[in-house]
Amino acid sequence: MLERISRREEFDLFIAWIAISLAFAIIFLREIGRADPVIALTFLALSLFTVGIGFILHEMAHKFTAIKYGFWAEFRKDNIMLVVAVALAALVGVVFAAPGATIIYDTTGRGISREQNGKISAAGPVVNLLLCIPFAGLLIYSGGGQSLNGNIITMIGMIGFQVNAMIAAFNMLPVSVLDGKKVFAWNKGVFLVLIIAAFGALLASFSPDIFSNIL
Repeated sequence: MLERISRREEFDLFIAWIAISLAFAIIFLREIGRADPVIALTFLALSLFTVGIGFILHEMAHKFTAIKYGFWAEFRKDNIMLVVAVALAALVGVVFAAPGATIIYDTTGRGISREQNGKISAAGPVVNLLLCIPFAGLLIYSGGGQSLNGNIITMIGMIGFQVNAMIAAFNMLPVSVLDGKKVFAWNKGVFLVLIIAAFGALLASFSPDIFSNIL
C-alpha cells in the first residue's frame, strides 16, 4: 500500500501537514489567550499529532478509494493555500483547511462517473467523522476536562475531536472544489447525512469549555 505513495506525494503531504498543523496550533493558542514557549510547543506538538492523523488519513481515503475504482490519485499541495491557511489563522482565527487536493487521474479511459466521484469525495469526510469517535472517547475517559486540569488525554481528545470535526465540516461545504459539492452532485441524501453529522460533531466539539480548564 505504501509503495503507491510517490516521493513527491510524500513531500507534498509533509509540507501540507506542517502548515495546517501550525494553523491549528495558532487557533488553539488564540482560544486560551496564552502563548508562552512551553504552551506554544505543547499545542504545536498536539496539533502535529492530531492533524497528522486527520489530514493524512483524509487524503489517503480519497486516494485509495480512487484506486479501488481503477484510477490513479496523488495529493498535491497548493503553496498559496498553505500561506493563506497560516495567515488566516494568525490574523482572524480561522482555519482554511484546504492546503491542497488529491488529484484523480483517469487511467481507465472510461471517465469518472458522478457516483464514483461522489464516493471518492465522501471518503475523506467519512474518515474524519469516524476519527471523531475515538477522540471523543478519550474526552469521556478523561472526564471531559472538568476534573483533570491539564491532563494530556483531555488535550489530545479535545484537539483531535475538534480538528477532525473541522476538517469534515469544512470539506462538506458544497462550494468550489470541496468534497461537499461533488457529494451533493452525486447523492443529495448522502450529502445531507454527512453535512449534518459533520456540523453536529463540530458543534459538539466546542460545547464543553475545555480551554478554560486546561493548562
